Amino acid sequence: MIDNELIIDDVDQDENDELYEHLNIICDPKQSQLRIDKFIQDKVSKLSRNKIQNYIRGGSVTVNSKVVKSNYKVRPGDEISVLLPHPPPEGGVLPENIPLNIIFEDDDVLIINKPAGLVVHPGYGIKSGTLVNALAYYFNQKELPIMDGNDSDRPGLIHRIDKDTTGLMVIAKNDFAMAHLSKQFFDHTIDRKYLALIWGEFEEDQGTIEGNLGRNPRNRMQMTILEDDGKHAVTHFSVIERLYYVSLIECKLETGRTHQIRAHMKCNGHPLFADERYGGMTIVKGTVFSKYKQFVENCFKMMPRQALHAKSLGFIHPSTGEYMYFDSELPEDFQNVLQKWRHYLSFRKENMES
Repeated sequence: MIDNELIIDDVDQDENDELYEHLNIICDPKQSQLRIDKFIQDKVSKLSRNKIQNYIRGGSVTVNSKVVKSNYKVRPGDEISVLLPHPPPEGGVLPENIPLNIIFEDDDVLIINKPAGLVVHPGYGIKSGTLVNALAYYFNQKELPIMDGNDSDRPGLIHRIDKDTTGLMVIAKNDFAMAHLSKQFFDHTIDRKYLALIWGEFEEDQGTIEGNLGRNPRNRMQMTILEDDGKHAVTHFSVIERLYYVSLIECKLETGRTHQIRAHMKCNGHPLFADERYGGMTIVKGTVFSKYKQFVENCFKMMPRQALHAKSLGFIHPSTGEYMYFDSELPEDFQNVLQKWRHYLSFRKENMES
C-alpha cells in the first residue's frame, strides 16, 4: 500500500471559524499514475467525483502550485493542495424565513448587505436565527442543487463577518462558484475595504499594521498580536476624516483573520468606537467634563456595537472571469454617530475661536 503524506490544516478566513480544510498531499515515490480526481476521491471518500471535478475546475486543487485539469495524472513526488469546505455536522441546519438584503444575484453568486445583530452561522448555544438559516430557506425556495456548501451548516458561505459588524458578503450558489471564490479568499486576492470609527488619531495619514494574531492568553474572548505564535495578519489603513478624539478610517485587508481589524486597532492604541469586547465602550480619549461624558454615552446608546462596516467587495466572477465590484452605504446608526461627532468638533472649534 502506498503511504502518501497527508497534512490537514484549518484555514482562517475573514473573521471566521475554520470554514475550510486545507489538505496537503505529497505523493509517495512509488505512486502510480492516476487521474487526480480519482486520486482525491480515494483520499477523501466523503466527496463525489463530480464535486471534486468542480473543485478542480474552480482552482481549489493545485499540483506543485499549478492549476490542473481533472484528467491530470498524479506522479511520484507531486505536492497536491486541496481546499475543501469543512464536512457537514450531523443534523444539518433549520431553514428559516429571515429577510435578506440582496444587492446582486445571478446563477453563481449572491451579494448581501448584512445588518448588525445577525449572527452568520450557528455555533455553540446558537442554533437558529442566523444568516445560514436564512440562506437555507432561500436556497430551498429557489430549488438550488445540493452542494457541499448547501448541505452543511454553512450553505454557500465563503467567509463571515462578526455579528455586530455590518456590510457586504458574497455567497456561492453552486459547487463551482464555491470552489472558485474559496480559492480567491485563500489566495487573499479578494478586495475588501471596511470603514471603522476608532478612538484617537494616527499621526500618519496612511500606514500598515502587521502582526501575528492569536487568542489572548489573558482573555480568550479577544485576539491579540503575539510575538512567537498566531497567524500572519496585515491591515492597511488610511485616514478618511479626523474628528479630534475619534477618526474615521478605511481598512483594506491583505489577510483575513478572526477580529483582525478590531484586534489590530486595539493593539495599536486605537480600539474601535463602541467595541465592548476590545475596550471601545469606554471613554478612551477626551476630556473629564460631564457634558463630554454625556455626549459619548449618548453616542454609545445610538450605536451599541463596534463601529465597523464592510463597505466594498471586489472579486473575479467564477463563470465570466470579469471583475465584480460592489459598494454600500454606511448603516443609519453609524451615519448618525458620525454626524454627532462632526457637530461636536464644529461646536468645539467655535468655542475655542470665541
